[in-house]
Amino acid sequence: MPAAPRENVAFTVIVTVAVSLGALAVLVLLAVSHAPASTLIATVLAAVPVGPVVAAYIWLDRYEPEPKRLLTFGLLWGACVATVVAVVIEGLGGVVGGLTNTAQVALLGPITEEACKGLFLVLLFWWRRAEIDGILDGIVYAGMVGVGFAFTENILYLASAYDGNNGMGPGGVHGITTTFVIRCVLSPFAHPLFTAFTGIGIGIAAGSRSSAVRWLAPLGGFVLAVVAHGVWNASTVYGFGSFVVVYAVLGAPAFAAMLSIALWARSSERRVLSTALTDAAGRGLIPASDIDWVVDLRARRVARRHARVQGGSEAVRAMRDYQQAAVELGYLHHRLLRGTAPRDWQERGQVFLSRIQADRPRFAFPGQVVPQR
Repeated sequence: MPAAPRENVAFTVIVTVAVSLGALAVLVLLAVSHAPASTLIATVLAAVPVGPVVAAYIWLDRYEPEPKRLLTFGLLWGACVATVVAVVIEGLGGVVGGLTNTAQVALLGPITEEACKGLFLVLLFWWRRAEIDGILDGIVYAGMVGVGFAFTENILYLASAYDGNNGMGPGGVHGITTTFVIRCVLSPFAHPLFTAFTGIGIGIAAGSRSSAVRWLAPLGGFVLAVVAHGVWNASTVYGFGSFVVVYAVLGAPAFAAMLSIALWARSSERRVLSTALTDAAGRGLIPASDIDWVVDLRARRVARRHARVQGGSEAVRAMRDYQQAAVELGYLHHRLLRGTAPRDWQERGQVFLSRIQADRPRFAFPGQVVPQR
């Protein structure tokens, strides 16, 4: 998919260098902080929720899957860059700034961590804005960053719990089990949930024609992310009596609310795609008879199974590429109609049309005897 080469290069270089340096710093931090055995056990346990949580975001992102490389960048940014920078700043806040532990947990931590995580979304919005089509994309990218951040942070917490250095008992199996249940079983979506507010702001900005909204929406999302994070952290300090009560009063309802927003955003994507592709079909860009096989997720799967039966693996590959190109064209056309298309929309559109025209003769949708040509 084409994009301005300089933007691609700048984003890729900056993120790659930052992730590489961050990964090295994480290894040094773990090496000097904990024994190898503690780190190994903590790493294995911290990895347990990563797969299911990432899978949940991939499931949300089925209409227009984001580039795997960018999702991976987000995951690595959270794990290697945001975590290290946050640890350094929070450490300086305690040593140089003289902040109490409570102030660090309830105030400095949320501000620092959400800023470090949100920076990736800002870079993405600045250099790769064409990849963000709306709120759901912002939530998905924020989720990847949050998952990565939680992974590394959980390693640190779990290792400390095993070593008995977290103030929650003697350590060992009991200490690490308690921490694992709290952080990896009951609240694996916490960091992705907080950063999702920033992601929503970025998604709103990407789809807005107003320059004021493009500035205010991400800022407002960041503020909400900090507030949500701060309330959660403060509740664990001042508490309602126990973590279970805090989780029931704050964590579960907040997660349910964000899940509702994500599902609503995903359901709206079908309407957006259907409207945009119907307009595109009226302009002769895509056959109108193909639209339902592109915008309906169940119909997509049916069409792919039919292609496999009729034409084998080659037909399936052509079907998948056609559906993806049509979806990309639909979102691009939607942004063009709204007046928020990227500068290179003509080049992008031509690439999508070329893929559509090349793929379409290689398969037939259910009910068709021969491919349309």
